[in-house]
Amino acid sequence: MDKKTYYITTAIAYASGKPHIGNTYEAILADAIARFKRKQGYDVFFQTGTDEHGQKIEEKAKAAGVTPKEYVDNVAAEIKGIWDLVGTSYDKFIRTTDQDHETEVTKMFRRFYDQGDIYKGYYEGMYCTPCESFWTESQLVGGKCPDCGRDVKPAKEEAYFFKMGKYADRLIEHINTHPEFIQPVSRKNEMMNNFLLKGLQDLCVSRTTFKWGVPVDFDDRHVVYVWLDALANYITGIGYRADGNHSELYKKYWPADLHLIGKDILRFHTIYWPIFLMALGEPLPKQVFGHPWLLSGDGKMSKSTGNVIYADDLARLFGVDAVRYFVLHEMPFDNDGLISWELVTERFNADLANVLGNLVSRTVAMIGKYFGGSVKKALAPEEEPDGEFKATVAGTAAKVVKKADELKVADALTEIFTLFRRANKYIDETMPWALAKDEAKKARLNDVLYNLTQAILTGASLLEPFMPETSKKIASAFGAKLRTFEECASFATEEEITVTPIPALFARADFKALQPEIEKIREAQIKEAANEAGAPAKDGKAEKVEETESCPEISIDDFCKVRLQVGEIIACEKVPKSSKLLHETVKFGNETRSIVSGIAKHYTPEEMVGKKVVFVTNLKPVKICGIESQGMILAAEDEDGMLSLVVSDKADLKSGASIG
Repeated sequence: MDKKTYYITTAIAYASGKPHIGNTYEAILADAIARFKRKQGYDVFFQTGTDEHGQKIEEKAKAAGVTPKEYVDNVAAEIKGIWDLVGTSYDKFIRTTDQDHETEVTKMFRRFYDQGDIYKGYYEGMYCTPCESFWTESQLVGGKCPDCGRDVKPAKEEAYFFKMGKYADRLIEHINTHPEFIQPVSRKNEMMNNFLLKGLQDLCVSRTTFKWGVPVDFDDRHVVYVWLDALANYITGIGYRADGNHSELYKKYWPADLHLIGKDILRFHTIYWPIFLMALGEPLPKQVFGHPWLLSGDGKMSKSTGNVIYADDLARLFGVDAVRYFVLHEMPFDNDGLISWELVTERFNADLANVLGNLVSRTVAMIGKYFGGSVKKALAPEEEPDGEFKATVAGTAAKVVKKADELKVADALTEIFTLFRRANKYIDETMPWALAKDEAKKARLNDVLYNLTQAILTGASLLEPFMPETSKKIASAFGAKLRTFEECASFATEEEITVTPIPALFARADFKALQPEIEKIREAQIKEAANEAGAPAKDGKAEKVEETESCPEISIDDFCKVRLQVGEIIACEKVPKSSKLLHETVKFGNETRSIVSGIAKHYTPEEMVGKKVVFVTNLKPVKICGIESQGMILAAEDEDGMLSLVVSDKADLKSGASIG
């Protein structure tokens, strides 16, 4: 009999930069679900990848002095490397620059046009570049993008529009008759009340103000709207063909069983994407799950404050499975979770080192000490609390499967660790060390230790989708194979268990010992953010990293790490092919430096010469538009975006003078 299929996707990661742990969480969650379904016996296809077109990427590539394709090649490789690092077992890693994907998107756009779903017009409104989204004034929140909270700017351009209202009633009916389609339920209510029931505006589906996108083949001034391009990956990646000649893979796996996405892009996946599919005549995905966010414990993640946490840094200090455990366990079903270095360390010690690691090492050590490494199945009559203990172990599988089937992965992990905690309590109740002192209780000691091996192997087998490498290590230590879910429902499986000592699964972490390394990571982020702040940005100002509501307090030692000096600008010129950058030659005492600043909108080169301005002079040099910049100018910015340099009020102050 053919296996039942299961097709799961993540939102493809936007290839504008390195993903932080909040972005990586989605890939880990999808992988855990995919592995879980495989263990249930499903024929699983797991797709992830990168979204590589759009204005934001075109601008970032220009600032970096490379082509957009060179830029996304580098970022996509980094994203794929992180996904591989954390153990994602994807079957397909799609890139929207893949030729077959671009070809089908072009054909889809033409098909929409030919069947009257799109028309040409003009768009005039407010545009958010990071979100690649147009908004009306009434949709803005506090004058900013309602999705990301960033600034928007007026935009007017020729564009093609999709007639969303043509399919709105069908979509409303589908959502009402398929309550499982949008999960959690709170997300469904949000989409219905805030968008669908208010009436859908026609959607802009092409752009003319930039070129980095899939071209519209019948109108070469236009490129396809990046969201239409990106959403199509879910079908092009498995062989959808706009002419109807679909691959066997597509016929086998579509419609998708689960689109796993962040709650911030729910509108695109539950309104725009289903309507595009309706226009193509294709079935809708069975479920879209909008997971919550993983937030930094001390505020919004920002490199400028050094609180961004990346998966590779976490894995280097704690190990890959520890990272997987933390993000899966700490994220509630429908509320945001928190992460910080301190929280990771606490959870690592409390759950992984104390509960699981200690349980495995104690059990292996006792079997080696008291029985030379081997114990056998039930040699003596059952005693208390064996019955309740065995029932707890055998009953855990059903609880874990139920929670995981509901996508409540954190709850499933809690059930597994409840089993491990119960096993530790069983050791305290039976006191093997006391039994070992009485030769008459040798059989009872054997049974206690055997029971522990069965509990641990059941727990390790249930843990496999979530912490695969740890599960393998535990199975190796007990000389057994990992069990199926069905086998986990029976308490005793092996007639004999022979243990092999292994290194500690999780050695306790000392947060104080980790702090110097964590501080290095933070300092590197702050320096990188400072370097980026001098780079050209889309609005003519120094590009800002995501801001937090307030800056953390620092010590005088932290302040002293930044070298501030007065520099005299002895020459200044505009940077060729840039309307935003000035190249200053600055004298600091006997030293002369080259510095590039994004201030050309506010100062002319002539105005700059002769000024004595404050600079940061111990930043790592960086190339901006091919010119090496060896520092950063300081300027204040008012609420209207006007810049004012931090200058010396004494003309006779010598260049090179230090501040602080």
